[in-house]
Amino acid sequence: MSLRQENPLISEQWGELVSTHPEASIFHGTAWAKVLADTYGFTPVYLTAFCDHHLATALPLLEVDSWLTGKRGVSLPFTDECEALSFTGTSAASLVESALQIGRAKNWRYLELRGGHGLFNDARPSVTFHGHQLNLSASTDSLFGQFDSSVRRAIRKAEKHSLQVTFAQTLQATSEYYELHCLTRKEHGLPPQPFKFFRHLHEHMLAKNLGLIVTARLKNTPIASAVFLYQGQSAVYKFGASDPAALETRANNLVMWEGIKWLAAKGIKALRFGRTSTLKEGLRRYKLGWGTTEYTINYYKYDFRAAAVVPVKDESTGWHNVLFRALPRPLARRVGSFLYPHVA
Repeated sequence: MSLRQENPLISEQWGELVSTHPEASIFHGTAWAKVLADTYGFTPVYLTAFCDHHLATALPLLEVDSWLTGKRGVSLPFTDECEALSFTGTSAASLVESALQIGRAKNWRYLELRGGHGLFNDARPSVTFHGHQLNLSASTDSLFGQFDSSVRRAIRKAEKHSLQVTFAQTLQATSEYYELHCLTRKEHGLPPQPFKFFRHLHEHMLAKNLGLIVTARLKNTPIASAVFLYQGQSAVYKFGASDPAALETRANNLVMWEGIKWLAAKGIKALRFGRTSTLKEGLRRYKLGWGTTEYTINYYKYDFRAAAVVPVKDESTGWHNVLFRALPRPLARRVGSFLYPHVA
């Protein structure tokens, strides 16, 4: 077994190497690494193990060098889940040990893994989230029939409003989504990501047919939008936003449904809905309402000073939500531009 580092930003083979794994997601590939590196300046430290010249295991890592939150390796920043990949049944534990050695040499404060089981022997996860996946193999009628009755009613209500639904991969559609994104983040009490993140998302993913924006319009005005990322036969619902003043139209349910149909027609077999905090029961019920299967996502945070995996408080809700709801949108955008390189 030979261990080595890869840099997906310059490697012509990385995408092909990982795409053959059945559990590989869009986050394991080159495009997502480019989005994060170009936006925030994170440094790739992707670890691999080869056996007889064939890839056996892979662990994507990006180094976050922050004076505010500490220097650390993260797999991967702003990613709901990114498990180490094992191609031959070989444990990825050897790659975790290599990551720990690199972290000590680079003076990392933490090693953070978002997804995985048993990578730190019997250590308990630092924090746990819900994951939800929808099987898209069924027919459109079957998919619709397995939705919760409240979801079906919301879709039918949206259809009665005669909303126009568009599918796009353009920078203009990205900009339209971002305006709704800022509205929604304020409603949730969170700062929005800087627009350059979405500009790079367009450059490296949407423009390369690795993503889609579905938008619902009322009298030509965007009122709800969703961003889906995909690769091979799997997709991720990454972002969703809507105008709070138009919630009664249920346009957010319509863009989800239209996105599901589009992905299924494209041949996508599985759609993941991202992580959900165990503290957000309402969001959990919403995702279960789409007929999804629920699973567990474990996060591990290894503290080099303590030489152990340490617990992490789920801060999905708290005093900061009240603060960011009160901030004017222009100020919230500036705060987001400052914070996101540090809170990855």
